[in-house]
Amino acid sequence: MEFRIERRSGVPTYLQIVAQTKQALRLGALQPGDRLPTAKDVVSRTAVNPNTVLKAYRELEREGLVEPRPGLGTFVLRSLARPGSEVDAQLRTDLEQWMRRATAAGLEHEDIDALVADVRDRHFRRDGRDG
Repeated sequence: MEFRIERRSGVPTYLQIVAQTKQALRLGALQPGDRLPTAKDVVSRTAVNPNTVLKAYRELEREGLVEPRPGLGTFVLRSLARPGSEVDAQLRTDLEQWMRRATAAGLEHEDIDALVADVRDRHFRRDGRDG
């Protein structure tokens, strides 16, 4: 797993690490038993403070997603992936087609993020769910 830190996002770095780890857990890129990169590895690749990485890993531990094993590293305890990957696979295909149309129409990364967030938020408000 390699973290991508967006320094201008306004989101604290440790929360970016937490969010990216959770995304990997949801998508099945990280499985129970997998070892997260060491804080030293993350620091060398992203130039963030080691305490920031450790804070993120402590948050993931607090949520019951990972556990530190002294001398060995930090390991995934549970997945966030949903069963029913067949449905997810079709939705992914549909979304990839939509993304191609959106980028062909000239939308930039930030435009797409804003549009998706708006539609998602309206959908969950309409359904009476808070996400």
